[in-house]
Amino acid sequence: MSTQDLARRDEAATDPTPPLVPLVDVTEDDAGITLVADLPGASRESLSIGVDGDTLTIEAPVALGELQSLQAVYAEVRSGRYRRSFTLSRELDSGHIDATLKDGVLTLRLPKLEQARPRRIEVRAA
Repeated sequence: MSTQDLARRDEAATDPTPPLVPLVDVTEDDAGITLVADLPGASRESLSIGVDGDTLTIEAPVALGELQSLQAVYAEVRSGRYRRSFTLSRELDSGHIDATLKDGVLTLRLPKLEQARPRRIEVRAA
């Protein structure tokens, strides 16, 4: 874990505002699980994805820019942080997670362990 990650964790622990919970879609196929999370305003550099034991955690600070010349009449989200955790199945290979962030959409690919993947047994004629 880097010094930046520790600083972010300390900052998140002292922040009294509750984190924003991103919307997530989870799909499964024979090879693994794909997780797609909406993280508008999060940058690749500030995004933190970690696995601790069987828990996957996604965290990112968010700052939705304001126009200097305008004053908000009502704003639900100005800044804050995203945080979402998931419990991972023992069938998943947490050492080979692939992550991409494009246009505020995070896509995580969590492959299944080889022994957890379905396989077809060939029947031979005797």
